[in-house]
Amino acid sequence: MAVHDPSLQQDERRDTTLRDLRRSALLVLGGLVALAVPAYAGAVEFLDLGRPVAIVATALLLAIFALVLRGLPAHGHDRFGPANAVTALRAVLVCLITAAVCLDALPQEGPAAWIMVALVVIALSLDGVDGLLARRLGQESDLGARFDMEVDALLILALSAAAFLLDKAGAWVLLIGLMRYGFVLAQYPLPQLALPLPPSFRRKLVCVVQVGVLCLVLVPGLGAPLSTGLAALALALLAYSFAVDTLYLLRQPEARP
Repeated sequence: MAVHDPSLQQDERRDTTLRDLRRSALLVLGGLVALAVPAYAGAVEFLDLGRPVAIVATALLLAIFALVLRGLPAHGHDRFGPANAVTALRAVLVCLITAAVCLDALPQEGPAAWIMVALVVIALSLDGVDGLLARRLGQESDLGARFDMEVDALLILALSAAAFLLDKAGAWVLLIGLMRYGFVLAQYPLPQLALPLPPSFRRKLVCVVQVGVLCLVLVPGLGAPLSTGLAALALALLAYSFAVDTLYLLRQPEARP
């Protein structure tokens, strides 16, 4: 008589779920890469950004998607899902914007500049759609939340660098994009900063406001002192939000020796 091992059956179900998830993720991410490569090539030609921008954008997108595939076990569902597909689409846009910033190829005026601003607005508009889809479809996961957060962080870093490169604000504006990464690095000497944070409307609002402000700062014709003041406001709100979260984490019982 065969003996059924519940733990073995559970492992088999987990392996099957992960295989189905990988297949689903590869289909979505591979399809987006197949669309993004020619789209990047066409965009850099039309906007006169230079072919290296398309190469850097593609390399960055492949790196991000590789990290997503590596983190699939944290998803816990057998399908990649529409929510993660929306986040991946946002990543396609953010990689093009980031590549243009990295190579200092952002147009400063004319239709090309307005198109780049429009791409930022689209990426910003899609933020929140992925979370809404995940909740509606019951597909919330640690992977989805982290994927969304990292795409947001990359966009904010790119926009803050763009504000500096376009002389919209001083070098201090880079702190807006670097603060999130500084917080992550601070988790090594202060492990309690890696503890989970409760959901916060304030945190989401500040994220949307700072991206919106940085997008506004990039609008052609809008310069100092207005652009500087708007960037300073975004930095102040972000610093306040990080300070609140940091104090909360340091006051948790786990933080005490």
